[in-house]
Amino acid sequence: MNGVMTEKLKESVQSVLPVGIIVFLLNFTIAPMPTGTLMMFLTGMVLLIVGMSIFTLGAEISMIPMGETIGSVLTKSRKLWLMVVSSFVLGVVVTVAEPDLQVLTKQVPAVPDAALIASVACGVGLFLVLALLRILFQMNLSHVLIVSYVFVFIIAALTAPDYLAVSFDSGGVTTGPITVPFILALGLGISAVRGGSTAEGDSFGLCALCSIGPILAVLITGMFFDPSGTGFAFESAATVDSAGELIALFANGFLQFFKEVCIVLLPIVVIFVFLQLIHLKLPKTKLIRIMIGIIYTLVGLSVFLTGVNIGFMPAGTYLGRSIASLPYRWILIPLSAAIGCCVVFAEPAVHVLNNQVEDITSGAISGRMMMAGLSIGVGLALALAMIRIMAHIPIWFFLLPGYAVALAMTFFSPKIFTAIAFDSGGVAAGTMAAAFLLPFASGACEAMGGNIMTDAFGMIAMVAMMPIITVQAIGIIYRIKLDRAEKAQEADNALPEDGVPSSEFPEENPEFPEESEENKGKVENPIANSEETSENRTDGDNLLEREE
Repeated sequence: MNGVMTEKLKESVQSVLPVGIIVFLLNFTIAPMPTGTLMMFLTGMVLLIVGMSIFTLGAEISMIPMGETIGSVLTKSRKLWLMVVSSFVLGVVVTVAEPDLQVLTKQVPAVPDAALIASVACGVGLFLVLALLRILFQMNLSHVLIVSYVFVFIIAALTAPDYLAVSFDSGGVTTGPITVPFILALGLGISAVRGGSTAEGDSFGLCALCSIGPILAVLITGMFFDPSGTGFAFESAATVDSAGELIALFANGFLQFFKEVCIVLLPIVVIFVFLQLIHLKLPKTKLIRIMIGIIYTLVGLSVFLTGVNIGFMPAGTYLGRSIASLPYRWILIPLSAAIGCCVVFAEPAVHVLNNQVEDITSGAISGRMMMAGLSIGVGLALALAMIRIMAHIPIWFFLLPGYAVALAMTFFSPKIFTAIAFDSGGVAAGTMAAAFLLPFASGACEAMGGNIMTDAFGMIAMVAMMPIITVQAIGIIYRIKLDRAEKAQEADNALPEDGVPSSEFPEENPEFPEESEENKGKVENPIANSEETSENRTDGDNLLEREE
């Protein structure tokens, strides 16, 4: 266990360090922060590293096995009504106390918190049911997504524009660090029991559909409330003047987030214990391991949320405001792109998704490939968000063409890439986006005299949208390379064994300029040049072939 923890700690340092380096560079160059804010950021960064290490370990040994077990038990029961009711209840209880949902409720003061939380939770519950029914009845994910988003934009056209940015932001923040590993594992358990040639690909797409529920819920709820009551309602960033105040601030924050995470985990644990008593009967050693994992998850997530919310939020707001006040404020665009590329590394749910993608695809879609796609996507999203803030462009001009492109790409990208892409959109827009990127955008918008509600909000929606495009683009490139490799293999097999060029493949054929006896039979396969093992490459290719 110590070796695993050391490895997790090393991964966390590598994930958080790029963000820290950028903030330090800005602090010592164009945007020096007050000493108290800098100390809060440093403390937050340390807690972020420790919390992420403990949380990811805990999620691996508790949340994922629990989700898989519950999913497989529901499917084996072969009772549709039980699956529908259980999925809806799980979606509601997991969402109700999601820490990121508290951020959302503060963004919409015109709607009572209880009404908003209830509607968002029901939205997630309903779409979790839809996602599971899609797996059971083998509905095409692209068709379900297209119908759902068309419905979303129709409702959006009928709702007050003040709710538009917040509603799309809600789709990103409500799929947070607890819901993502649990929902992913739930889908994996159900698809594994159902079986079939598309079982691996079917396990993805749940987070994508669960992200749509909150968007619709906020839009529909907004129809019943006066939009003039909406406004910016972030709490003022805390400041400290001494080490004692710093310790007290983080200690109180830890207790607050510890209680919130306990509330999040309790319903999941109760359901799991209930199933254990009546049906699962897991061995004692496995049960003890899961319980230890729950404790790790509880402590790790509490430490992570304390660090990011108390340490990063003030730094984000201050940096955004300071840089936007500079005479060369255009620098916000490339700086935001660089910050976006780095911040996604520090999102714990992203690591959970990437690891699961790599495992299920047997390395055909590597974690490194996924991280590259997400990093580019979030970087582009922040650059576009800053352009929108600086030019006061309505968010319709970005979301409508953006989702049109994303949905059109579903017809060209391999199905498994489409499912993973839509999952990654909600995952990338997690806690770091809500607690660091949104304050950064709000600070910049405030300094430029913009409308924070209509200009700054919507940034998370952009972060959730762009990875859908970039990951699918990777899928299309991957398919093109695979097709070329197969054609090259077929052409190579068609060559005569004695090496004498046939009329079909003349000596001057540019596709085989340097073919020799030694190299004959070797094909420039893009997969063969990757770092995956031969076994993994074979499994991954078979997976994509089945997707065809």
